[in-house]
Amino acid sequence: MPPVFPMLTVLTMFYYMCLRRRARTATRGEMMNSHRTIEANSRTSPLHAEVVQYAKEVVDFSSHYGSENSMSYTMWNLAGVPNVFPSSGDFTQTAVFRTYGTWWDQCPSAPVPFKRTPPNFQSQDYVELAFEQQVYPTAVHVLETYHPGAVIRILACSANPYSPSPPAEVRWEILWSEKPTKVNASQARQFKPCIKQINFPTNLIRLEVNSSLLDYYTELDAVVLHGTKDKPVLSLKTSLIDMNDLEDDYEEKNGCGMDNLNKKFSSIALREGTSNGYFDKLPYELIQLILNHLTLPDLCRLAQTCKLLNQHCCDPLQYIHLNLQPYWAKLNDTSLEFLQPRCTLVQWLNLSWTGNRGFISVSGFSSHFLNETCLEIISEMCLNLQDLNLSSCDKLPPQAFNHIAKLCGLKRLVLYRTKVEQTALLSVLNFCSELQHLSLGSCVMIEDYDVIASMIGAKCKKLRTLDLWRCKNITENGIAELASGCPLLEELDLGWCPTLQSSTGCFAKLARQLPNLQKLFLTANRSVCDTDIEELACNCTRLRQLDILGTRMVSPASLRKLLESCKDLSLLDVSFCSQIDNRAVLELNVSFPKVFIKKSFTQ
Repeated sequence: MPPVFPMLTVLTMFYYMCLRRRARTATRGEMMNSHRTIEANSRTSPLHAEVVQYAKEVVDFSSHYGSENSMSYTMWNLAGVPNVFPSSGDFTQTAVFRTYGTWWDQCPSAPVPFKRTPPNFQSQDYVELAFEQQVYPTAVHVLETYHPGAVIRILACSANPYSPSPPAEVRWEILWSEKPTKVNASQARQFKPCIKQINFPTNLIRLEVNSSLLDYYTELDAVVLHGTKDKPVLSLKTSLIDMNDLEDDYEEKNGCGMDNLNKKFSSIALREGTSNGYFDKLPYELIQLILNHLTLPDLCRLAQTCKLLNQHCCDPLQYIHLNLQPYWAKLNDTSLEFLQPRCTLVQWLNLSWTGNRGFISVSGFSSHFLNETCLEIISEMCLNLQDLNLSSCDKLPPQAFNHIAKLCGLKRLVLYRTKVEQTALLSVLNFCSELQHLSLGSCVMIEDYDVIASMIGAKCKKLRTLDLWRCKNITENGIAELASGCPLLEELDLGWCPTLQSSTGCFAKLARQLPNLQKLFLTANRSVCDTDIEELACNCTRLRQLDILGTRMVSPASLRKLLESCKDLSLLDVSFCSQIDNRAVLELNVSFPKVFIKKSFTQ
């Protein structure tokens, strides 16, 4: 009788191939069911006692609605036990990101999307949370109290933020991911996605969000991490089902991820062939145009096929727009070393979120947070740079910003939540006269914003957008300097600027001197009145977005005049406006159905 082992091997391989095919083609619901099987198996074992813990600390984040000197609407509210849940509504004790919806993509300050951004990278913001104990995660619960549905990815890190010594290796694993989906209800919920098993313990969890489908700001109250101290033992069956649950992981398992970027760039063993096919007959420019549609990893792979395509893939013209943000978890010094000679012509460079907790060093380009040496290198090596985004780089020392003044060709500069000081900023404004877009939101180290506004009005004549969100000391004098010196302004954010008072006539003068305004945020300024709204209606007919949240002195009649005059208006936030009740909003909605009129009430 012939042995049965070869037949069993064939059947096993066939079974494995079927499972692999099913994992690739299964619906999201089927894959989630497989996760439930894994989770159930791990929880039923008596050997693994489950640890349940809330976040101990918020270690990093990309943005928040609140002030740097307050706890209201800040990411720091995610640490500890819930403050609000299970209640629903708008509460200051929750964590709120800076933006929501598509409004920020439609305003004049919206940057042109980077070329080669992978279509599956849709994260807009993130927050990283540290927990007391390292565990093998079995569940992650997110307590959402207002407009849920923004979380699209949950990741775990192998590095322990409380370890006294740096790790030899930093790994990030995706526990769960999903495309942005619309959640119709705005009530509180406990979001409990089915996560995958990982083979290392963690106490560092990262949430990534996309708020583009939300009707208002999402609010998060707490995050709960469930896990076991001992590594769960999974059966062969559940292990196989779990192998290909995420497309991102599949790409990495096949050696296509950015962790192999250094290998792909350093590979010199190109295929030797007698011919490059029909590519030899194509004009150089046409090949460059074709390659322009490839993502960065695909460009790296193509560089290994033949010498001709290697030459094209390494051409600096392919790296004028370089977006490394989607690969933040895999990028390291070696990757940047091979990218550096190709970046001599770079004009738009996105290093947001990169660093991987120290795996990009100062000698490579930057640390987890950029430092002065990094900015000095940028200012010396990237003389053609036009777009520099340092948003939330809050560990940069104040003196580091002096180097930005060397980048005289800058057109966009984002300094949101940085520690830039007045002297350095005045130097930057003096030398960077080509600026068109400038963000100074939540820059708490600036002593006198009137002095800054005066310099902007004197030097930045081409300025189109200006973000002064939560600038605590700007007055009507600074606004007057801005309005007279920057007539091209199309967007101005003066939200949460408490020193501005309508009684000085600053908002009315602003409307008369800036006829090109398309976006104006006067958020939380209680002094905005009917006179200001009527001036906007008469002079700023191109207005598209207006936020007057919190004012007590605007009536429905003035809003109707505004809506009749500004035909392109698409967003009007009148939340917490005491004279605008539900009935008034309903009547305005009936008369102007194309305008999104937002109205919220105090809890």
